Amino acid sequence: MQKNKKAFVCVTNDLLTDNRVDKVCNFLVEKGFEVTLVGRKRKSSLPLNNRNYTTKRLQLRFENGPKFYAEFSIRLFLYLLFKRQHLIVSNDLDTLLPCYALTKFKPSVDLVYDSHEYFTEVPELINRPKVQKVWEAIEIWIFPKLKKVYTVNASIAKMYADKYKKKVEVVRNISPMWQPIEVPSKQDLGIPDGKFLVILQGAGINIDRGAEEAVQALALCEGVVLMIVGDGDVVPQLKQYVAAHALTEKVLFFGKRPYEEMMFFTHYAALGLTLDKATNVNYANSLPNKVFDYMQATTPIICTPILEVKTLVEQYEIGTVLSELTPLTIANAIQRYQSDSELLHKQQENCKNAAQLESWEHEKVVLNRIYAAE
Repeated sequence: MQKNKKAFVCVTNDLLTDNRVDKVCNFLVEKGFEVTLVGRKRKSSLPLNNRNYTTKRLQLRFENGPKFYAEFSIRLFLYLLFKRQHLIVSNDLDTLLPCYALTKFKPSVDLVYDSHEYFTEVPELINRPKVQKVWEAIEIWIFPKLKKVYTVNASIAKMYADKYKKKVEVVRNISPMWQPIEVPSKQDLGIPDGKFLVILQGAGINIDRGAEEAVQALALCEGVVLMIVGDGDVVPQLKQYVAAHALTEKVLFFGKRPYEEMMFFTHYAALGLTLDKATNVNYANSLPNKVFDYMQATTPIICTPILEVKTLVEQYEIGTVLSELTPLTIANAIQRYQSDSELLHKQQENCKNAAQLESWEHEKVVLNRIYAAE
């Protein structure tokens, strides 16, 4: 491959916490590309950490809804139109239209589509059928024309392949090997000493992902602190519940953190929660990257019986699969580990062993195949 080929990687988020996109960008840098990651800047956006590639945040008038997507699509298209590029990576359906449109003006540019989820079945769309039909129409129009597509797990890949009769590769959102040079103290991070720590982390702490039940479970536990590290649409509601039910010392909110900093909190947690509900096709077939983050931090997992997650947890014996999602079942699972240090230690060791096999370093083999001709 020639040096100095230019790649533009496009997302609709504010770039800070999208670890999958960061990993793909770094992979492309390793392949010799000059990479620019393009997203947006929100009013609440925090400064970005230093990266091995260029970043561009588009400042927009609208932050959500149809006006946001229309403005973002136009701005992204115009931004790309006046740049020189050899490769465009479109992340999720909400960037695909402007990226695909650009290739009609620049047919020599290669387009790769990275689908992070089964987009048309996300909770934000399933109860808005008119909006859902718009996104489905865009997907049905463009998807069959794409030459290179990959997604986050085998379940979603099969759904796309069955629907569009196309080969869809799988690149799971696996964490890189986590080998920190130095870990800050609990005091530096604001983590209490002498407590049994449980973590719920991630950028998508949203409705139907079990956060409400997790918070309610803490009322049934003694000596346990739940750390919520991340953000999402349900967090304001969680904060109100915590304040109203005198749980402020049991449930701590740490907000969005850069990946490395987030992993320090995960490192100190005894247990990690991933509690998606199978209320929609997308969640029923999800494989959250937090599963692999927990594994890398040797933090055993409490999860719901979502197929992809359940398979991993049982394969490596690294956690507990709940029979049903209620505050009581969560509390019982936490208390079991709290009282059984032997079980906790055994599963921590299992996490350590699994992390050697399930790492981004191994997953990049698939990316090498996808981008081999670039």
